[in-house]
Amino acid sequence: MAKPLYKLREGRIISGVCAGLAEYFNIDVNIVRICAVLIGCAGGAGVIAYIAAAMLLPER
Repeated sequence: MAKPLYKLREGRIISGVCAGLAEYFNIDVNIVRICAVLIGCAGGAGVIAYIAAAMLLPER
């Protein structure tokens, strides 16, 4: 059974998407944040994906 993906209230900076992804993949949240910034700066599609995830993912 797959575990669900959530936004987290603990350790969040903007909306908790990166913290939720880090917990889901069991990696350090700083690695996810650095990747999110790099993807966001490399064309803008990452910014749209982050905003969509912030609106669509439920909070835990």
